[in-house]
Amino acid sequence: MNRILVVEDETVIRRALVRLLEHEGYRVAEAGGLEEARAHCGEAAFDLLICDLRLPDGEGIRLAGELPGVPVLIMTSYASVRSAVDAMKQGAADYIAKPFDHDEMLLCVARILKQHQLEKENAQLHSEIGEVYPVDGMVGEAPAMREVCRMVEKVSPTDTTVLIRGESGTGKELVARAIHKKGPRAQAPLISVNCAAIPEGLLESELFGHEKGAFTGAGQTRQGLVEAADTGTLFLDEIGELTPQAQSRLLRVLQDGEIRRVGATQSRKVDVRLLAATHRDLEHMVREGGFREDLYYRLKVMEITLPPLRERREDLPRLARFLLEKACKRLKRTPVELDPAALEAMQAHGWPGNVRELENAIERAVILADGEPIRPEHLALTPAVDRTQEASTSLEDYFRRFVLENQGHMTETELARRLGISRKALWERRTRMGIPRPKG
Repeated sequence: MNRILVVEDETVIRRALVRLLEHEGYRVAEAGGLEEARAHCGEAAFDLLICDLRLPDGEGIRLAGELPGVPVLIMTSYASVRSAVDAMKQGAADYIAKPFDHDEMLLCVARILKQHQLEKENAQLHSEIGEVYPVDGMVGEAPAMREVCRMVEKVSPTDTTVLIRGESGTGKELVARAIHKKGPRAQAPLISVNCAAIPEGLLESELFGHEKGAFTGAGQTRQGLVEAADTGTLFLDEIGELTPQAQSRLLRVLQDGEIRRVGATQSRKVDVRLLAATHRDLEHMVREGGFREDLYYRLKVMEITLPPLRERREDLPRLARFLLEKACKRLKRTPVELDPAALEAMQAHGWPGNVRELENAIERAVILADGEPIRPEHLALTPAVDRTQEASTSLEDYFRRFVLENQGHMTETELARRLGISRKALWERRTRMGIPRPKG
């Protein structure tokens, strides 16, 4: 039960407010001034203080600075914009003018208490995450995630090349950023490159730079991204998309610490730590001749594998609340709650796009919920897959079913966003799996 302290020097108003709050089920104490209020606060903890702005021994807003973490609702008969602004600047949770309507007061009290409770829960969540999960932004109790955090802690202080593996949307770039941040090159740049997003004809130039006149359109000499990462860390996401020529150049960087710009005759020394990530089966690519074996073994000095979200469902509630708080802050929205039915819908969903899909779904839900608790319809998830079938349903089966069921009423952009992948990745999977786009 919430405890409230009413600080008001006018006895009639104070007693009436106490009766009103007690009638609503709150536990209420009362004080006629600052000193009496301080005495009460020394004896018991309160969830809310309702204070008159003008008291015989000072201004009620002073209690906000003396009791950090306890919201203070200021009431005053000196109703003006200036006094309201001043009170809020000094830490008041809200402001109400006397004489106030009883319903208005009760709604204001309920809202402040609810927001304060959410803030306390969020603070507790952050505290627990900080104690248990040393990798910033990574949340999870599943054994596989604990192993990821352990590996990050062990490999970060070294200068070792790391290969990060996992499906799209599992958080590979997050792991790379954590390794860089905790490593000896943290003060130097981290250059992130999505190899799948660079057109094949420009890949070598983008990575290794070019000399003026090296090819049509090369009007001036340009430094590549590998050089830009000199003394720092180079993160190559989707490294399986590198062309054979780019693979050869990258191998030279790892072997000799040298690069040669496209069209150059001289090599340049570079000092970079390489982190690479892929969702592809590099071993299969090596066997098929699509990836250099010597580069593969250079990359696989240390390997970290991220589990898909569907294999760590015990992490969903905590992860969802973590991403919900993050989305509310980014969108500048009041903290909201997850309805239990929404959590059930999340547990039943297949999450082919993994954490990225979950983050997108929650951001959409925050916008649609408009301050109300998030319900299943706000998440807009596809119908649940039967749990008995889920274990035997592969990711490709899920992808095929999702695309075929939704392509008639969704654009390619919306399909990709809901799956947590890029449009390019969607097109590649369509091609590989023989799923044509609908005509018209």
